[in-house]
Order: sequence, then C-alpha cells, then structure tokens
Amino acid sequence: MPNIKSAIKRVKVSEKRRLRNASQKSALRTAVKAFETAAAGNSVESAKEALIAASKKLDKAVTKGLIHKNAASRKKSRLAKRLNELSAKA
Repeated sequence: MPNIKSAIKRVKVSEKRRLRNASQKSALRTAVKAFETAAAGNSVESAKEALIAASKKLDKAVTKGLIHKNAASRKKSRLAKRLNELSAKA
C-alpha cells in the first residue's frame, strides 16, 4: 500500500478506470457475440442489426482508448465479411 498521498490517489484512480474499462470491454465482447449468434442462426436481418450495434461499440471503444483503431477496423472488417458470406448464401 502506498504511503505518499499522490500515490494513494493514483491507486484509487487506476482501479476506478480499470473497472470502467473492463465493463466497456465486456459490453463490446457481448455485442460481437450477439452478432456471432445472429450469424449462426442464419438470420440476415438480425445479423445486420447486430453488426451495426457491434460497429458502434467498436468505434466508441476506439474513441475512449480501449482498443487500437486498427484492431477495431480489423474486427469490423471480419464481421462485415461474415455478414456478406451469410447474405450470399441466403
């Protein structure tokens, strides 16, 4: 446990940020999984809606500094590719 006042504050602040980041990353993963579930169910319309929601979450995660912009771009690209494959089958 830190003794210096500023170090005590840094511990509190970093823990608060860690919890917030974990929550937002969890919501992001949930949105991506929702798309995967919709895509697995072969429902193009629900997959499209889930893709839009997941893309929104990915973009917000980038602006908040949770993930790198290239990582978000790569994930969005892979999800869109999955949706295109699904709609080509239908």
